[in-house]
Amino acid sequence: MKTALRGARAALVFMTRVPVGGFPYSANEWRWASAWFPLVGLVIGGVCAGVWWLAAALGPWVAAMSALVVSILLTGAFHEDGLADTADALGGAYDREKIFVILKDSRVGAFGALALVISVAFRLVLLAQLGTIAPGALILAHCLARVGPVWLMVAMPYVSDAAAKSRQVTRAGTAQGVLATAIGVAAAWGVVMTGSAIGTTGALAAFAAMALATALCGWRFRARAGGVTGDFLGAAEQVNEIVILFTILAVQLAGTAP
Repeated sequence: MKTALRGARAALVFMTRVPVGGFPYSANEWRWASAWFPLVGLVIGGVCAGVWWLAAALGPWVAAMSALVVSILLTGAFHEDGLADTADALGGAYDREKIFVILKDSRVGAFGALALVISVAFRLVLLAQLGTIAPGALILAHCLARVGPVWLMVAMPYVSDAAAKSRQVTRAGTAQGVLATAIGVAAAWGVVMTGSAIGTTGALAAFAAMALATALCGWRFRARAGGVTGDFLGAAEQVNEIVILFTILAVQLAGTAP
């Protein structure tokens, strides 16, 4: 139990710039960190929801941009970096070997730059369009977006070299996947129980959309590289965030249509 709980602290160290310390962590503690990724997302989403609420009086666009900036500062653009590297590797390589060469290159190419612009712009527009339900959507998006990558770790081999810094964290098993999913379900239930306009339908649709997006990412990663890398997992999180926000907005618009 102590090892699993220490994993929660390790998850915060790994995924954010919050200085919680606790070093050194054992291999098992790093392994359990993955189970708590959605909890870290829940914390990030909660902070971003608070920022949205504080900035709401300045308009939805200012509130949306403020929440995005805070999320990037909290994570140190951790997932955005993975998205850019993944876009460059999968977009610019024609064979498996070249994919790993590009992933190790610290420079950002055209595919990576475009992916970052699309990700930030898409999330900004979606959050602004969500308006008053954006705080609940932020909590759900940040939490649920991190459930899918845990299951990618469970289901697929890790194909980066032995020196990759994320190798110990990606050794997730079924227990870690189940706990991560339970946290996601609890977060969705909590948002619904607070009376958010997202409602049960929106929460269930967001969960289903996340699962489908994760499966599609996994299929692509396996087809191109034979498994996942830390960068691929970060890219999957970004895709999930966008898909979740998009789905919540679509459900809301469908519910208000004449």
